[in-house]
Amino acid sequence: MNMMLGSGRGGSAIALTLAVLSASLLPVGAASIAHAQAASESTDVRLRRIEAELRAVQRKVFPDGAGKTFGPEITSPATSSAQPAPTPTAVTDILTRMDAVESQLQRLTASSEENQNHIAKLEARLAALEAAGAAPASTAATTASPPAIAALPAVEQAAPAKLTAKPVAAKPDAAKAEASPDRVAAVMAIDKPSTTDKGEDEYTYGYRLWEAKFFPEAQQQLLRVVQQYPRHARISYARNLLGRAYLDDGKPGTAAQYFLQNYQADRKGDRAADSLLYLGVAMSRLKEEKRACVAFAEFRQTYPSELTGRLKSQYEAATKPVVCN
Repeated sequence: MNMMLGSGRGGSAIALTLAVLSASLLPVGAASIAHAQAASESTDVRLRRIEAELRAVQRKVFPDGAGKTFGPEITSPATSSAQPAPTPTAVTDILTRMDAVESQLQRLTASSEENQNHIAKLEARLAALEAAGAAPASTAATTASPPAIAALPAVEQAAPAKLTAKPVAAKPDAAKAEASPDRVAAVMAIDKPSTTDKGEDEYTYGYRLWEAKFFPEAQQQLLRVVQQYPRHARISYARNLLGRAYLDDGKPGTAAQYFLQNYQADRKGDRAADSLLYLGVAMSRLKEEKRACVAFAEFRQTYPSELTGRLKSQYEAATKPVVCN
């Protein structure tokens, strides 16, 4: 009985002890939980404040679009799907630019060599043409490639070596001095214009004499124009028509000299193409077919637009009796 009572007391003591311990621990556990909750709430508030400040900084740094951020500079192998191509180094960039410069230099060198070769050929042709105009009539010239106009044959009557030489007084033509009164009257009937442009008037009068087939008179008149008005706008017309006056007068040798001189003086002149074409005609009439063919070839190469345009019919008529290789 006592043991049972003792036992009962001991159990009550233990129960009481546990109750007291639980009561003492309950405030401690509640305080810990409350502290943990407060710490969590404090951390959440701080985190929200930091996020708000970060958004404010982002709006300040990126005014055109808030929320933009810089991507990470280092990514883990697991998250990066593909590695970016390596950035070329400064040495690689310099080598690439040097290769490009060398390629451009090679192209420029090739183009320069081609231009020099072309200029050399043009100078050779020009020298051949100038030598042909200044060479003596008895000198035989060979034809080079590209073809050049060879020396011209002897002329029927003396002609000035260069139209640009010092003007000389025109001598009266013998045929005109011995002309009949009827011819003199017919020549006097040709109207000579009188305007403020004296060079134009003189050329027009020479043209009218040639058109009326007064060839010796036209030669004298046009020679005066060439000598007195070497810088007139009609100078290319006058030199060419002077050659035509001799050609139509049955003097192709003298005509060839004037045609060649007009072509050489100004290849872009208004009647330079005509002179080159009629130079071939003069050579053909002198039975110099090789030289005629050279002149016609030069005409085709230098004046392709005239070949199919203004001088097409004249070219076809001029080349018809000539056989060229």
